[in-house]
Amino acid sequence: MRRMLFLVPALLAACASNAPANPPIHGVTPGQKCTTAGTAQFIGRSGTASTGNAIKRASHAAVLRWSPPNTMLTMDYREDRVTVWVDSAKRITHMRCG
Repeated sequence: MRRMLFLVPALLAACASNAPANPPIHGVTPGQKCTTAGTAQFIGRSGTASTGNAIKRASHAAVLRWSPPNTMLTMDYREDRVTVWVDSAKRITHMRCG
């Protein structure tokens, strides 16, 4: 039994991993920061996958989030995300980064 007690710290040390020098930060994709400059052209368009891809490219966002009518969204801020609101006809009404 005493021998087992001496093995416990050694086993725990063997399981420990080296943490990365720069751990990833939630909400940040390296090289991606959303900007809505130049995205006004999409207002009134149909909210389709191809339009969504074009919005991601134009806004430099890594993540696209659709918001249908009467939908609650999380309040977390992500500088690499663009949120696009659509009406009941799936037409884009407005968009915002974060």
